[in-house]
Amino acid sequence: MTARQARCRCGAVTVACTGEPVRVSVCHCSNCKRRSGSAFAVQARFPDDAVEIIGETRGWEEVGESGSLFRHRFCPQCGVAVAYTLDSMPGVTAIPLGLFDDPHFGRLEYSVFEERKLAWVAITGDVAHYD
Repeated sequence: MTARQARCRCGAVTVACTGEPVRVSVCHCSNCKRRSGSAFAVQARFPDDAVEIIGETRGWEEVGESGSLFRHRFCPQCGVAVAYTLDSMPGVTAIPLGLFDDPHFGRLEYSVFEERKLAWVAITGDVAHYD
């Protein structure tokens, strides 16, 4: 079984993931753009039992633009968001793709909230697009 490791910037929190993600997606909603500090956020979602978060984290909850409750976990040392869960997708944990060092990891499958996508962003390839 494939094992992958993600980590925050300072290395105080690591995330061990086993197996393949159930979904890799890009989100263009305002909340995800703020969470990532970028033009969009990319995350890999794994079954909860395939994710182990190692190290102390802090939590924060918010209702997202989808109306679903998000539970964020982040490193209290460097502030990096390391994982989140959401009520609308029970049983999975989302890990920001940028926390993994493997440049070949993940196949993008979904692009969501595209009505909020910046005009200069183009998501190409065999990807499902949703507004």
